[in-house]
Amino acid sequence: MPGVLWVKEIGRINPARDIREQEMEKRALGRSGLSITALGLGTWAIGGSGWAYGWGRQDDREAIAAIRRAVDLGMNWIDTAAVYGLGHAEELVGRAVAGMSVRPYIFTKCSLVWDDDRLVGNSLKAGSVRRECEASLKRLGVDAIDLYQIHWPNPDVEIEEGWAEMSKLRKEGLVRHIGVSNFTVEQMKRAAAIAPVESLQPPYSMLRRAIEAEILPWCRQEGVGVIVYSPMLSGMLTGAMTKERAENLPEDDWRRNNKEFMEPRLSRNLELVELLRSIGKRHGRSPGEVAVAWTLRHPAVSGAIVGGRSAEQVEGVVGAGAFRLDDAEIGEIEAFVSAMPS
Repeated sequence: MPGVLWVKEIGRINPARDIREQEMEKRALGRSGLSITALGLGTWAIGGSGWAYGWGRQDDREAIAAIRRAVDLGMNWIDTAAVYGLGHAEELVGRAVAGMSVRPYIFTKCSLVWDDDRLVGNSLKAGSVRRECEASLKRLGVDAIDLYQIHWPNPDVEIEEGWAEMSKLRKEGLVRHIGVSNFTVEQMKRAAAIAPVESLQPPYSMLRRAIEAEILPWCRQEGVGVIVYSPMLSGMLTGAMTKERAENLPEDDWRRNNKEFMEPRLSRNLELVELLRSIGKRHGRSPGEVAVAWTLRHPAVSGAIVGGRSAEQVEGVVGAGAFRLDDAEIGEIEAFVSAMPS
Protein backbone atom coordinates (compact mmCIF):
# COMPACT_ATOMS: atom_id res chain seq x y z
CA MET A 1 0.00 0.00 0.00
CA PRO A 2 1.61 3.31 -1.08
CA GLY A 3 2.45 5.74 1.70
CA VAL A 4 2.07 3.22 4.50
CA LEU A 5 4.71 2.31 7.04
CA TRP A 6 3.93 -1.08 8.57
CA VAL A 7 4.91 -1.68 12.18
CA LYS A 8 5.57 -5.21 13.38
CA GLU A 9 2.69 -6.87 15.20
CA ILE A 10 3.56 -8.40 18.53
CA GLY A 11 0.26 -10.16 19.19
CA ARG A 12 -3.50 -10.06 18.75
CA ILE A 13 -5.44 -7.69 20.95
CA ASN A 14 -8.47 -8.42 23.02
CA PRO A 15 -10.32 -5.12 23.69
CA ALA A 16 -10.18 -5.83 27.42
CA ARG A 17 -6.39 -6.16 27.33
CA ASP A 18 -3.66 -3.61 26.86
CA ILE A 19 -2.93 -2.39 23.34
CA ARG A 20 0.76 -2.41 24.20
CA GLU A 21 0.76 -6.11 23.42
CA GLN A 22 0.83 -4.89 19.81
CA GLU A 23 2.32 -1.80 18.25
CA MET A 24 -0.20 0.41 16.46
CA GLU A 25 0.33 0.71 12.71
CA LYS A 26 1.86 3.98 11.51
CA ARG A 27 1.25 5.61 8.16
CA ALA A 28 2.80 8.48 6.26
CA LEU A 29 0.60 11.57 6.25
CA GLY A 30 0.89 12.22 2.54
CA ARG A 31 4.15 13.99 1.69
CA SER A 32 4.25 15.99 4.92
CA GLY A 33 7.03 13.89 6.43
CA LEU A 34 4.83 13.08 9.44
CA SER A 35 4.38 9.44 10.40
CA ILE A 36 1.10 9.10 12.29
CA THR A 37 -0.59 6.21 14.01
CA ALA A 38 -3.63 4.81 12.24
CA LEU A 39 -5.77 6.29 15.02
CA GLY A 40 -5.75 9.73 16.56
CA LEU A 41 -7.94 11.03 19.36
CA GLY A 42 -10.66 13.51 18.43
CA THR A 43 -11.79 16.09 20.98
CA TRP A 44 -15.02 17.52 19.57
CA ALA A 45 -17.20 15.90 22.24
CA ILE A 46 -15.03 16.82 25.22
CA GLY A 47 -15.53 20.52 24.51
CA GLY A 48 -18.76 20.16 26.44
CA SER A 49 -22.03 22.03 26.10
CA GLY A 50 -22.87 25.72 25.81
CA TRP A 51 -22.46 26.09 22.06
CA ALA A 52 -24.43 25.15 18.94
CA TYR A 53 -22.66 21.85 18.23
CA GLY A 54 -21.98 20.60 21.73
CA TRP A 55 -22.43 16.97 22.79
CA GLY A 56 -23.89 17.73 26.20
CA ARG A 57 -22.16 18.07 29.56
CA GLN A 58 -18.65 16.69 29.93
CA ASP A 59 -16.54 15.99 33.00
CA ASP A 60 -13.18 17.72 32.48
CA ARG A 61 -11.33 15.19 34.61
CA GLU A 62 -12.64 12.33 32.49
CA ALA A 63 -11.71 14.26 29.33
CA ILE A 64 -8.11 14.70 30.45
CA ALA A 65 -7.97 11.04 31.47
CA ALA A 66 -9.21 10.07 27.98
CA ILE A 67 -6.46 12.09 26.29
CA ARG A 68 -3.75 10.67 28.50
CA ARG A 69 -5.04 7.12 28.06
CA ALA A 70 -5.04 7.52 24.27
CA VAL A 71 -1.40 8.56 24.34
CA ASP A 72 -0.51 5.79 26.77
CA LEU A 73 -2.12 3.26 24.41
CA GLY A 74 0.01 4.42 21.50
CA MET A 75 -1.87 7.15 19.63
CA ASN A 76 0.70 9.75 18.57
CA TRP A 77 -1.66 12.57 17.51
CA ILE A 78 -4.60 14.49 18.92
CA ASP A 79 -7.05 16.37 16.76
CA THR A 80 -8.87 19.38 18.14
CA ALA A 81 -10.22 22.76 17.00
CA ALA A 82 -10.56 26.21 18.46
CA VAL A 83 -14.35 26.08 18.13
CA TYR A 84 -14.81 22.85 20.13
CA GLY A 85 -16.36 24.12 23.33
CA LEU A 86 -15.36 27.62 22.17
CA GLY A 87 -11.75 27.13 23.19
CA HIS A 88 -12.36 24.69 26.04
CA ALA A 89 -11.27 21.53 24.22
CA GLU A 90 -7.92 23.11 23.34
CA GLU A 91 -7.45 24.12 26.96
CA LEU A 92 -8.08 20.53 28.06
CA VAL A 93 -5.61 19.20 25.49
CA GLY A 94 -3.03 21.66 26.76
CA ARG A 95 -3.56 20.54 30.35
CA ALA A 96 -3.46 16.85 29.41
CA VAL A 97 -0.16 16.96 27.49
CA ALA A 98 1.65 19.35 29.83
CA GLY A 99 4.66 17.62 31.30
CA MET A 100 4.54 14.57 29.03
CA SER A 101 8.04 13.30 28.30
CA VAL A 102 6.99 12.42 24.76
CA ARG A 103 4.28 14.76 23.56
CA PRO A 104 1.88 13.62 20.81
CA TYR A 105 1.44 15.67 17.67
CA ILE A 106 -1.28 18.28 18.12
CA PHE A 107 -3.52 19.10 15.18
CA THR A 108 -6.00 21.98 15.44
CA LYS A 109 -8.13 24.15 13.17
CA CYS A 110 -9.23 27.69 12.41
CA SER A 111 -11.97 29.57 10.46
CA LEU A 112 -14.88 29.17 12.89
CA VAL A 113 -15.00 32.18 15.21
CA TRP A 114 -17.45 33.24 17.88
CA ASP A 115 -18.65 36.46 19.44
CA ASP A 116 -19.44 37.54 22.99
CA ASP A 117 -22.88 35.94 22.68
CA ARG A 118 -21.20 32.60 21.81
CA LEU A 119 -22.61 32.68 18.29
CA VAL A 120 -20.34 30.96 15.76
CA GLY A 121 -19.48 32.51 12.39
CA ASN A 122 -16.93 32.03 9.61
CA SER A 123 -13.84 34.01 8.69
CA LEU A 124 -10.76 33.35 6.58
CA LYS A 125 -9.47 36.91 6.66
CA ALA A 126 -5.72 36.99 7.21
CA GLY A 127 -5.97 38.88 10.47
CA SER A 128 -8.59 36.51 11.83
CA VAL A 129 -6.55 33.42 10.93
CA ARG A 130 -3.50 34.85 12.69
CA ARG A 131 -5.47 35.81 15.80
CA GLU A 132 -6.95 32.33 15.97
CA CYS A 133 -3.51 30.74 15.66
CA GLU A 134 -2.07 32.88 18.44
CA ALA A 135 -5.05 32.10 20.70
CA SER A 136 -4.76 28.38 20.02
CA LEU A 137 -1.04 28.40 20.80
CA LYS A 138 -1.79 30.01 24.15
CA ARG A 139 -4.61 27.61 25.05
CA LEU A 140 -2.56 24.57 24.01
CA GLY A 141 0.57 25.79 25.77
CA VAL A 142 2.87 25.01 22.84
CA ASP A 143 5.36 27.01 20.78
CA ALA A 144 4.15 25.62 17.44
CA ILE A 145 1.12 23.70 16.18
CA ASP A 146 2.09 20.45 14.43
CA LEU A 147 -0.71 20.60 11.86
CA TYR A 148 -2.90 23.68 11.39
CA GLN A 149 -6.02 23.22 9.31
CA ILE A 150 -8.74 25.40 7.81
CA HIS A 151 -11.84 23.91 9.41
CA TRP A 152 -14.38 24.88 6.74
CA PRO A 153 -13.87 26.59 3.36
CA ASN A 154 -16.17 29.47 4.27
CA PRO A 155 -16.49 32.13 3.07
CA ASP A 156 -15.42 30.58 -0.23
CA VAL A 157 -14.19 33.93 -1.59
CA GLU A 158 -11.70 34.18 1.29
CA ILE A 159 -10.01 30.80 0.72
CA GLU A 160 -6.98 32.29 -1.06
CA GLU A 161 -6.49 35.00 1.58
CA GLY A 162 -6.78 32.53 4.44
CA TRP A 163 -4.48 29.95 2.83
CA ALA A 164 -1.84 32.56 2.06
CA GLU A 165 -1.84 33.49 5.76
CA MET A 166 -1.56 29.82 6.74
CA SER A 167 1.53 29.59 4.54
CA LYS A 168 3.01 32.64 6.29
CA LEU A 169 2.38 31.09 9.70
CA ARG A 170 4.25 27.98 8.58
CA LYS A 171 7.19 29.99 7.26
CA GLU A 172 7.35 31.87 10.57
CA GLY A 173 7.46 28.61 12.52
CA LEU A 174 4.17 29.13 14.39
CA VAL A 175 2.82 26.02 12.68
CA ARG A 176 4.81 23.11 11.25
CA HIS A 177 2.39 21.79 8.65
CA ILE A 178 -0.80 23.10 7.03
CA GLY A 179 -3.90 21.33 5.79
CA VAL A 180 -7.60 21.72 5.14
CA SER A 181 -10.86 20.15 6.23
CA ASN A 182 -14.14 19.71 4.35
CA PHE A 183 -12.67 21.04 1.07
CA THR A 184 -13.66 19.94 -2.41
CA VAL A 185 -11.04 19.00 -5.00
CA GLU A 186 -11.53 22.33 -6.75
CA GLN A 187 -11.01 24.24 -3.49
CA MET A 188 -7.84 22.26 -2.76
CA LYS A 189 -6.54 23.06 -6.23
CA ARG A 190 -7.07 26.76 -5.57
CA ALA A 191 -5.17 26.53 -2.30
CA ALA A 192 -2.38 24.43 -3.85
CA ALA A 193 -1.72 27.19 -6.36
CA ILE A 194 -0.51 29.28 -3.38
CA ALA A 195 1.16 26.65 -1.20
CA PRO A 196 1.05 22.83 -1.05
CA VAL A 197 -1.92 21.27 0.74
CA GLU A 198 -0.37 18.69 3.05
CA SER A 199 -3.53 17.09 4.38
CA LEU A 200 -7.31 16.90 4.13
CA GLN A 201 -9.74 16.06 6.92
CA PRO A 202 -13.10 14.94 5.51
CA PRO A 203 -16.04 13.01 7.02
CA TYR A 204 -15.99 9.33 6.08
CA SER A 205 -17.84 6.26 7.23
CA MET A 206 -19.71 3.38 5.63
CA LEU A 207 -22.79 5.62 5.75
CA ARG A 208 -21.04 8.73 4.37
CA ARG A 209 -19.08 7.72 1.29
CA ALA A 210 -19.23 10.76 -0.99
CA ILE A 211 -15.46 11.32 -0.88
CA GLU A 212 -14.75 7.97 -2.56
CA ALA A 213 -15.79 9.22 -6.00
CA GLU A 214 -13.36 12.09 -6.57
CA ILE A 215 -11.71 13.37 -3.40
CA LEU A 216 -9.86 10.26 -2.21
CA PRO A 217 -8.47 9.36 -5.67
CA TRP A 218 -7.25 12.95 -6.14
CA CYS A 219 -5.60 13.06 -2.72
CA ARG A 220 -3.82 9.78 -3.36
CA GLN A 221 -2.63 10.99 -6.75
CA GLU A 222 -1.38 14.31 -5.38
CA GLY A 223 0.19 12.96 -2.20
CA VAL A 224 -2.25 14.72 0.14
CA GLY A 225 -2.58 12.93 3.46
CA VAL A 226 -6.14 12.11 4.55
CA ILE A 227 -7.30 11.88 8.15
CA VAL A 228 -11.00 11.06 8.28
CA TYR A 229 -13.43 12.18 10.94
CA SER A 230 -16.66 10.59 12.23
CA PRO A 231 -15.72 7.03 11.13
CA MET A 232 -18.30 5.81 13.67
CA LEU A 233 -20.82 8.41 12.50
CA SER A 234 -20.72 10.49 15.69
CA GLY A 235 -21.34 7.49 17.92
CA MET A 236 -24.04 5.76 15.87
CA LEU A 237 -21.79 2.82 14.94
CA THR A 238 -20.03 2.31 18.28
CA GLY A 239 -22.40 -0.37 19.50
CA ALA A 240 -23.37 1.71 22.51
CA MET A 241 -26.21 3.57 20.77
CA THR A 242 -29.76 2.25 21.20
CA LYS A 243 -33.12 3.43 19.96
CA GLU A 244 -34.04 4.58 23.47
CA ARG A 245 -30.80 6.45 23.94
CA ALA A 246 -31.08 8.15 20.55
CA GLU A 247 -34.64 9.24 21.29
CA ASN A 248 -33.58 10.68 24.65
CA LEU A 249 -30.37 12.52 23.80
CA PRO A 250 -29.96 15.68 25.92
CA GLU A 251 -31.41 18.92 24.58
CA ASP A 252 -27.90 20.33 24.23
CA ASP A 253 -26.64 17.39 22.12
CA TRP A 254 -26.53 18.39 18.45
CA ARG A 255 -27.22 14.82 17.35
CA ARG A 256 -30.87 15.16 18.38
CA ASN A 257 -31.48 16.84 15.03
CA ASN A 258 -29.26 14.58 12.91
CA LYS A 259 -31.25 12.40 10.48
CA GLU A 260 -29.09 9.37 11.23
CA PHE A 261 -30.34 9.42 14.84
CA MET A 262 -33.99 9.74 13.81
CA GLU A 263 -36.48 7.41 12.17
CA PRO A 264 -36.70 5.97 9.61
CA ARG A 265 -32.88 5.79 9.37
CA LEU A 266 -32.29 5.06 13.05
CA SER A 267 -33.68 1.52 13.01
CA ARG A 268 -31.82 0.56 9.84
CA ASN A 269 -28.57 2.00 11.20
CA LEU A 270 -28.96 -0.07 14.36
CA GLU A 271 -29.43 -3.17 12.19
CA LEU A 272 -26.11 -2.34 10.53
CA VAL A 273 -24.52 -2.11 13.98
CA GLU A 274 -25.67 -5.66 14.71
CA LEU A 275 -23.89 -6.85 11.57
CA LEU A 276 -20.74 -5.03 12.73
CA ARG A 277 -21.15 -6.65 16.15
CA SER A 278 -21.37 -10.08 14.53
CA ILE A 279 -18.22 -9.47 12.50
CA GLY A 280 -16.41 -8.05 15.51
CA LYS A 281 -17.20 -11.05 17.70
CA ARG A 282 -15.15 -13.25 15.38
CA HIS A 283 -12.07 -11.25 16.34
CA GLY A 284 -12.85 -10.02 19.85
CA ARG A 285 -13.58 -6.51 18.53
CA SER A 286 -16.36 -4.01 19.14
CA PRO A 287 -18.74 -2.75 16.44
CA GLY A 288 -17.01 0.61 16.61
CA GLU A 289 -13.62 -0.96 15.94
CA VAL A 290 -15.08 -2.70 12.88
CA ALA A 291 -16.51 0.61 11.64
CA VAL A 292 -13.15 2.37 12.04
CA ALA A 293 -11.23 -0.50 10.45
CA TRP A 294 -13.55 -0.23 7.44
CA THR A 295 -12.40 3.35 6.80
CA LEU A 296 -8.75 2.37 7.19
CA ARG A 297 -9.09 -0.22 4.43
CA HIS A 298 -8.95 2.56 1.82
CA PRO A 299 -5.42 3.13 0.45
CA ALA A 300 -5.84 6.93 0.40
CA VAL A 301 -6.65 7.14 4.13
CA SER A 302 -3.68 7.96 6.37
CA GLY A 303 -5.53 7.82 9.67
CA ALA A 304 -8.90 7.96 11.39
CA ILE A 305 -10.05 10.20 14.22
CA VAL A 306 -11.76 8.38 17.08
CA GLY A 307 -13.56 10.21 19.84
CA GLY A 308 -13.46 9.32 23.50
CA ARG A 309 -15.07 11.14 26.42
CA SER A 310 -13.48 8.84 29.01
CA ALA A 311 -10.54 6.47 29.28
CA GLU A 312 -12.99 3.56 29.06
CA GLN A 313 -14.38 4.80 25.75
CA VAL A 314 -10.86 5.14 24.34
CA GLU A 315 -10.07 1.57 25.37
CA GLY A 316 -13.20 0.42 23.55
CA VAL A 317 -12.03 1.61 20.13
CA VAL A 318 -8.24 1.55 20.27
CA GLY A 319 -8.08 -1.98 18.88
CA ALA A 320 -9.02 -0.61 15.46
CA GLY A 321 -5.48 0.70 15.23
CA ALA A 322 -4.23 -2.79 14.43
CA PHE A 323 -7.30 -4.73 13.30
CA ARG A 324 -8.03 -5.17 9.58
CA LEU A 325 -11.08 -6.63 7.87
CA ASP A 326 -10.65 -9.34 5.25
CA ASP A 327 -12.24 -9.20 1.79
CA ALA A 328 -15.17 -11.42 2.76
CA GLU A 329 -16.05 -9.24 5.74
CA ILE A 330 -15.82 -6.10 3.64
CA GLY A 331 -18.16 -7.81 1.17
CA GLU A 332 -20.69 -8.51 3.92
CA ILE A 333 -20.73 -4.86 4.89
CA GLU A 334 -20.93 -3.67 1.28
CA ALA A 335 -23.91 -5.91 0.58
CA PHE A 336 -25.82 -4.65 3.62
CA VAL A 337 -25.06 -0.98 3.07
CA SER A 338 -25.91 -1.10 -0.64
CA ALA A 339 -29.37 -2.44 0.26
CA MET A 340 -30.06 0.37 2.72
CA PRO A 341 -32.51 3.09 1.61
CA SER A 342 -30.85 6.34 0.58
